[in-house]
Amino acid sequence: MLDKLLFLRKILIFCILSVFLHSCGGFLKPDWSKVAEPDGKKRARQNVIEGKGFNLGIGKEKETNFTFASSNPLWRASLEVIDFMSLSSVDYAGGLIITDWYSENNPDESIKIVIKFFSNEIRADGLDVDIRKKSCNNNNKCIVKKVETDLNLEIKEKILKKAAIYQKEQKQIKNKNKPKKIYKGDNE
Repeated sequence: MLDKLLFLRKILIFCILSVFLHSCGGFLKPDWSKVAEPDGKKRARQNVIEGKGFNLGIGKEKETNFTFASSNPLWRASLEVIDFMSLSSVDYAGGLIITDWYSENNPDESIKIVIKFFSNEIRADGLDVDIRKKSCNNNNKCIVKKVETDLNLEIKEKILKKAAIYQKEQKQIKNKNKPKKIYKGDNE
């Protein structure tokens, strides 16, 4: 009788362990076709991004692809340049800022600016400024046309200049707060 209880206990422990090992995902079937990253810190960071790791399924949140926008100089500069206009849609993860229609004095004409980001790097080809002009007549019939003027380039240049200033300030703050390395023998 005692032998049967010990045998059942071992089977129960084996079942519980197999459930835990199975929940680790991919543990029993490793993918040998991929080359593993040799740097452990990069591997750990990638695992966090992909949502891998030990998890009991309690409090599991949805995966997000959100990076804090205020740390991106190009993004900050773009928002500052068009701060006089109200925003219709902003999507940091998709790299898109769309303003509402803006009119200063003439209610029959208004413009809308769309800024698309292709890179986080401060480069001329890292963003695109698209301006649309809406002209309406007395019957409220409106025509929307794409505007290709110097205004597109002026806005883009202003964004790039401000972004370069923000990036320089970030580097200065980072270097200022960086602890100084002291090597053995320096204080002797």
